[in-house]
Amino acid sequence: MKLSVVVGLISGKRADLERCLEALHAQTLQLELEILVPYDDPCREVTTLAARFPIVRFLRAEGLDTAAARAGASREHHDTLRTIGIRAATGDLIALTEDHAHTARTWCAEMAAALERHPKAAAVGGAVECDSERLLNWAVWFCDFGRYQNPLPEGPSEFVSDSNVAYRRAALERVESVWREDYHETAVHWAMVEAGFELCTTPRVVVWQARSGLALGSALRERFVWARSFAGTRARMAGSPKRWIWAVASPLLPLLMTWRLARTAFSRGAHKGRFVAALPLIVLLQLFWAVGEFVGYVSADPG
Repeated sequence: MKLSVVVGLISGKRADLERCLEALHAQTLQLELEILVPYDDPCREVTTLAARFPIVRFLRAEGLDTAAARAGASREHHDTLRTIGIRAATGDLIALTEDHAHTARTWCAEMAAALERHPKAAAVGGAVECDSERLLNWAVWFCDFGRYQNPLPEGPSEFVSDSNVAYRRAALERVESVWREDYHETAVHWAMVEAGFELCTTPRVVVWQARSGLALGSALRERFVWARSFAGTRARMAGSPKRWIWAVASPLLPLLMTWRLARTAFSRGAHKGRFVAALPLIVLLQLFWAVGEFVGYVSADPG
């Protein structure tokens, strides 16, 4: 068996990627490992790590206007770069993580073992934890990854995160038409479920989010952009009249989403105090998410 790991450049910072690659190089595993880092020109500094990590394949994305994307105007670079990595991967299993995340030493081995435990699963996703003392980082983590905090249930799940997931190559090939141009997490996972596969989660596969230098303005812009990407993709797949119903209901999202986060935080118990402290920031972030979803549903454009 061969495992390909595609590292998404979300922060694009050399120091973040270096920490991520150090964790991947410390893996304890019995299968062949391939690491791919697709990059765009604004992040070309990361290629200076090639000499230190000769096993890593750095893949330059050509012909992309990614400067605007890196400034927060779209998330083209995230989706397109992941697609480049998936296309280039040669493994039987293909895993995704992010540059500002670092993995447990058993991450690769546990991914392979989880897919073996769940033979009907097209994808297995793991837990995502927060590695920061900053309140803003915790607020963003709750919004993005609160549902993936440990103790994460083992077994079938409606959602898995593209920051900590492994796919069977056969399942990705089955839905290639969905990600051939741009990889959108929700579209790929919905297509897999429609094709008869399962999505599963496991608490044994853990990554820690350690975002450095996160500012409130960029966090709010990110919420809007990512919400528009999600809603625009969903609107294109569902069409009318569903997208108009979702658009009308979008003002209810801050209340509904915050309630879901609170329910998860208090039921799992590990971060209740952090959630209460971060609640005002969480509500603000959810408001920007709701606006992004509204725009995505009305325009049917991921941005």
